[in-house]
Amino acid sequence: MKNILRTLILFAIRVFGIPGARSAARQAQQPAPQSPRILLIRPDHLGDLVLTTPVLHALKTHLPNASITMMVGPWSSEVVARHPVIDRLLLCPFPGFQRAAQKPLSPYILLRNVAKQLRRGQYDLAINLRPDFWWGAALLYLARVPRRVGYAIAPGTSFLSRALPFQSRELTTVSNLRLVSAALELLGYPPLEEPFTPERYPLEFAPTPAEQVWVNERLEKAHIAVEDPIVVIHPGTGAAVKLWRTAAWSACANAIPGLLTTLAPARISQSERPMLEEIAHGITSPPLLMTDMTIGQMVALLQRAKLVLGVDNGPLHLAVAQGTPTIHIFGPTDPRIFGPWGTPERHVVIASTHRCPTCPTIPCGRLDFRPEELPAHPCVRLVSEQQVEDAIKTLLNTEATSPSHTS
Repeated sequence: MKNILRTLILFAIRVFGIPGARSAARQAQQPAPQSPRILLIRPDHLGDLVLTTPVLHALKTHLPNASITMMVGPWSSEVVARHPVIDRLLLCPFPGFQRAAQKPLSPYILLRNVAKQLRRGQYDLAINLRPDFWWGAALLYLARVPRRVGYAIAPGTSFLSRALPFQSRELTTVSNLRLVSAALELLGYPPLEEPFTPERYPLEFAPTPAEQVWVNERLEKAHIAVEDPIVVIHPGTGAAVKLWRTAAWSACANAIPGLLTTLAPARISQSERPMLEEIAHGITSPPLLMTDMTIGQMVALLQRAKLVLGVDNGPLHLAVAQGTPTIHIFGPTDPRIFGPWGTPERHVVIASTHRCPTCPTIPCGRLDFRPEELPAHPCVRLVSEQQVEDAIKTLLNTEATSPSHTS
């Protein structure tokens, strides 16, 4: 019944938007303005938004006169709020990304209201940066944006004016850069230079001097001097199935010689506190627990670290953006899509090879397990301490014998 209702509503959206789409199509036939108004949409959470940041500088470099607006969820706005190329930031509580229940018709009511708001922006081009986000494609259609770029994934394809074939096993940053390249061509400009590499299109998020000072003062209060090397462990994540074992984190911290350990989630939830306390209890030298930081303060800490350890989560991508060596533990998510966008020698991915009994493959891509289902999905928990400890030794030895690198 739910699928039938959605099909009918999608058909109604298509029909309702025909007059505006025809007007937009006529506008698209006209030469693009010298100072185009561009809208970017990315509804995701922290990590995905960090992986999107390379497109911003690339777009502005090729279109220096463009006015760039970005629409994101309030849950991740801090990642791009300070970005120098964004002229306007719009917040939208995108349906399906709030991690909360919603009424059946709420997404469509929101769609109508936000589209009406966007029409006032009179955008010349818009890019739907998340490949499978049909709601975003429909939003651009109803907003009457003349040039609408995205990936050809149903049911959003028909709402786009330029739909690219989607390559499913491609890093999300590369997928986003392909969209920007196609958008440039649609405006009559040369495409982005290839190959798409982290060196050419780096991640971007820089802490402010005030945030760096805050971290140094916080560490000094804990008797950690500026020259003291630290390792940061960020064990938390938004999906419980991606969590590693607390005892394993403690064991790895104890296996790192000469480094001071910091447990540093930016914001701690009630469900995470017992996990952090259990990890801390198992570490021989009491770690420094830093919580309730802003994103910028946390990034300043990651920048200060010698090494950052964690599961598949946004803060690890922020660490990559600082050029700090990282170790990422993956399970249900695919590192070929969501892995680190940085120098491979400095960022190690440990991907579980343990397929869960009821999953068709590893990685399965599923994150929405109920608490009672988690014991039957131990793929991340089965990653051994030895794998992580070996990666730590490799990275620290590489750093000790190599000249300084960027991310």
